[in-house]
Amino acid sequence: MKAIFHEEATCDGARAGQVDTPGGSFTTPCFMPVGTRGAVRHLSSKDLGDLGAEVVLANTYHLMLRPGVEVVRDLGGLRGFTGWQGLSLTDSGGYQIFSLQPRVDDVGAEFRSTYDGSIHKLTPEGAAGVQADLGADIQMVLDVCSALPATDAIVRQAVDRTSAWAVRGRKAFLDHPDAQQRQCQFGIVQGGTNVALRTESAQRTLEVGFDGYAIGGLSVGETRDEMLDPVSAVTTVLPADQPRYFMGLGDPAGLVEVVGRGVDMFDCVLPTRHARHGTVLTSSGKLNLRNARFATDDDPLDPGFPTSPAAPWSRAYLRHLLMTDEPTGRRLLSLHNLAWLLGFVDRLRSSISEGRFAQFRAETLEVWG
Repeated sequence: MKAIFHEEATCDGARAGQVDTPGGSFTTPCFMPVGTRGAVRHLSSKDLGDLGAEVVLANTYHLMLRPGVEVVRDLGGLRGFTGWQGLSLTDSGGYQIFSLQPRVDDVGAEFRSTYDGSIHKLTPEGAAGVQADLGADIQMVLDVCSALPATDAIVRQAVDRTSAWAVRGRKAFLDHPDAQQRQCQFGIVQGGTNVALRTESAQRTLEVGFDGYAIGGLSVGETRDEMLDPVSAVTTVLPADQPRYFMGLGDPAGLVEVVGRGVDMFDCVLPTRHARHGTVLTSSGKLNLRNARFATDDDPLDPGFPTSPAAPWSRAYLRHLLMTDEPTGRRLLSLHNLAWLLGFVDRLRSSISEGRFAQFRAETLEVWG
């Protein structure tokens, strides 16, 4: 079954709607918190539900190494193992693998475990099989993600290998006994910042025929301006009745820019990583709570966000928790940042539905641009 996108509103290139999958539905635009090892750091699956998350991302690379795919599968897949009752998406692990500089050939990628140094080889077929056992509602095909900047030759090789792997990964998914009955599989478009290669990759990925489509290999070192034309080139090609997913994006300015180019889904570690290091998302921009000026500040983190999970505590107290390495501080800041970003996406969705996306985009860029 395809992941079907049902359009409910459009405004200045942005669209809002609902995506139906075999496992359930979610609204778009949709931000997916990242629970790499089966959990978002410092938070529980109940926390995520209370915050209003609809889809949570987990990572194939990490889960296949620890606790091992067999453990997750035998304990009920991600839903049974983690207790998260919403929808889940598994990244194929391609980004993590390629950040480890593995030995790559046409067959797959050979890499060394960051946990115990053991050697593993992940192929498109293997990635599809592992994700079928993990049981996510959406699985990603294995791709080749090159860092940017990169030479044209490196980007060309990534496009060609990603396309070849897409054919193999799709066949493995369709051949799996029951994966296609309970899961969707998304293809991934590569091509760096080269508009022609992006267009070619999108067309080749469409020819394979996936249940949804992702834009990979951007927001990996290039500027925002360099990123936007390739995004437009891809969304122009992708079908209107299927979801479009930008992988690894979470800053408010970036979100309004790609949503304005027709993107529906995104994920990023940004809100929780920022929180662990004392950076707070607020209606007036980022705030570094480690700054000494907050040591006696009795204001809440964001006066413009009175329903924040961290609203009952002052900046001074939260800074104290952070500076004394008290885990409660990282938890409260993580709750705040995720709640703030999910609320931001809700407001983004409303701006599309109410025909004022252009104004919302301009206001966001004024603060975050």
